[in-house]
Amino acid sequence: MDLCNRSVIKSLMDAAGIGFRKDLGQNFLVSPEIPRRLAEECREDPNCLMLEIGPGIGCLTTHLADRFTHVVAIEIDKRLPPILEQTLAEHDNVTVVCADVLRTDVPALLAETKERLGLPADYPVAVCANLPYYITTPILMYLIESGVPFSSITVMVQSEVADRLVAGAGSAEYGAITAVLGYYGTCRRLFTVPAGCFVPQPKVHSAVVRLDLYPTSPYDVENEKLLFSVIKGAFEQRRKILLNALSSALSMSKESLTAAIEQAGLSPQIRGEKLSVEQFVTLSNILATVR
Repeated sequence: MDLCNRSVIKSLMDAAGIGFRKDLGQNFLVSPEIPRRLAEECREDPNCLMLEIGPGIGCLTTHLADRFTHVVAIEIDKRLPPILEQTLAEHDNVTVVCADVLRTDVPALLAETKERLGLPADYPVAVCANLPYYITTPILMYLIESGVPFSSITVMVQSEVADRLVAGAGSAEYGAITAVLGYYGTCRRLFTVPAGCFVPQPKVHSAVVRLDLYPTSPYDVENEKLLFSVIKGAFEQRRKILLNALSSALSMSKESLTAAIEQAGLSPQIRGEKLSVEQFVTLSNILATVR
């Protein structure tokens, strides 16, 4: 069954009496090359537990199931599991969970799956997904903050979001999400997916990015919560210089902040978008000693 064929998609959805839900950002792939390449770009060992978010009717899921030990697919749309039961009938290594990923205890779900399959607790886990545009950042942040030691997160996102995720310090696209992801790993843009590869066709292009997470953090951080507050504060008001932005965000005196910024080897007049992840870490470590 060609799950990227427009006629097949229409037939499956008509048989289930459903249509696309715009509020869930549903755009199904109609280019068979894309899900195959997306699964390939995970670059993970076949002996891997793969987490997919938003499987839709299963066009990417089938490729993941062909390549990896087991796939856990979380689908928010309660109308789709019956279709997935049909399209994934030939794959006995897929677990479909009907839930909102942001309301799911992902660490517990993956731990339970490993136990059920007889896999060791430290069995490698990765993520591969075609994420809805409207909720990309919250999902990424939830995954990397979940505590699950994912080896990589490979996702298709809106092209402009991809630009932000891989941007370098000092560029217009560089933002808080860029710096936070840079703290956890290295992010690369892999390839672009034209809007015409989807039905319904979105108004913008997409792109696939892969975040390879550090197995051991290269950063020695005194207080992660403070680090993230510094990063967030630096970008909340991009037009402000770092001194003023952090003064508002951290409720600290400008005198103390000026001293800390200068101790970090930076000018108080610099803007947050100029700081690398390493510089954010250095500054937050200094601030941790004066707060």
